[in-house]
Amino acid sequence: MNLACFIARRIARPSEENRPGVMVRIAAAAVALSLSVMLVSMAVIVGFKREVSRKIVGFASHVEVTDIRSVRSMESYPIRRSGELDRLIAGQPGCRAAVPYAVKGGIVRTGDGMQGVALKGIGPEYDTHFLEETLIEGELPRVGDTVRTKDLLISRSVARKLKLRPGDKVEMLFIESDATPRRDRFKVSGIYFSGMAELDDRLAVTDIRNVRRLTGWENGEVSGYELMLDEGTDRELFTRALNRALLYSDLEEVENLTASSVEQRYPTLFDWLRTHDVNAAVILTIMLIVALFNMVSVLLILVLERTRMIGLLKALGMTDGQLQRLFLCRAAFIILKGMAWGNAVALLFCLGQRYGHFLKLDAAGYLLSEVPIAVEWSWWLGVNLGAAAVILLLLTLPTYLVSYVRPDESIRYE
Repeated sequence: MNLACFIARRIARPSEENRPGVMVRIAAAAVALSLSVMLVSMAVIVGFKREVSRKIVGFASHVEVTDIRSVRSMESYPIRRSGELDRLIAGQPGCRAAVPYAVKGGIVRTGDGMQGVALKGIGPEYDTHFLEETLIEGELPRVGDTVRTKDLLISRSVARKLKLRPGDKVEMLFIESDATPRRDRFKVSGIYFSGMAELDDRLAVTDIRNVRRLTGWENGEVSGYELMLDEGTDRELFTRALNRALLYSDLEEVENLTASSVEQRYPTLFDWLRTHDVNAAVILTIMLIVALFNMVSVLLILVLERTRMIGLLKALGMTDGQLQRLFLCRAAFIILKGMAWGNAVALLFCLGQRYGHFLKLDAAGYLLSEVPIAVEWSWWLGVNLGAAAVILLLLTLPTYLVSYVRPDESIRYE
């Protein structure tokens, strides 16, 4: 048995003669508070980044293939679909699905005002799972039916501005090349709310056949492809590989086609999300400093309180290194106690927020209506081990104080 740890356990054991001091309790509480703040902060930041990214991808897909002229201008250029083009795009390693869509800019007009939107047409192969999550009223547009419908899905912000409800008829204006606006009428089938104003204010969804009719395109023509990738696939590497495949393809349909990742299409949003990594680093550093400062103070007090014991142990032959390990073991017991309480508090908070949703957010400013929580045991364990390792490593410095204790002087005075 390690003698240093054995003595550390004995002096840490509560008894009538050996009661934990106030400073020991404060140190354990400081470690618990610091660790719980670090864990909760990481859970919120990871959850926030994941949820916002999921919403952006839900509307915009991981990667998009469009005509490069559409990217550079406001006009949508058609892409003629073919079996070879579909296989080229969908056959790339890591591609889970490649879904065509069509889009046309228009203006929704009512007696209460006007709102410019991008009318996005989707087909029966489109994954509507995310649209169903964001639907708050009515139903999704019917697509792929034998009878062509003119259902329209609009956002809550557009519905409030124009005072629209599901079932209302609405007129849309489309500016043609001859400057004569084209009119068409739609029925509002449902209202969605994603919490992202950048998308909510400009996106309306309908059957792809309505967009083709308004643009004068044939059945095989689309504005682009939305690609969903397998989990873990690097979007930037995939985009570069797909662009190389399009560049060196012999197909006539790939002329002017380009692939762009969601980060390239929404750089401002993803730059904003990356700033949260800096916030996480700042919070972790501050909390580590707080816990370390308290532990150093307590360790110094423990050494000074045990001066006579240190002198006796030195007189009995214990080396300075063994005494340093003794007090590091004592500090480790305090840290472990604080970490146990910190983990318990953080876990209770995360579970309460995840299932109780008691902390709300302003969706206009934060894109989400409630504080998101994401717990992964990999980083949870990493934060625990990293914090304990850093604190114990830096606590080796104040333990050198034991080398200055002289047995003849410490034993002489009680």
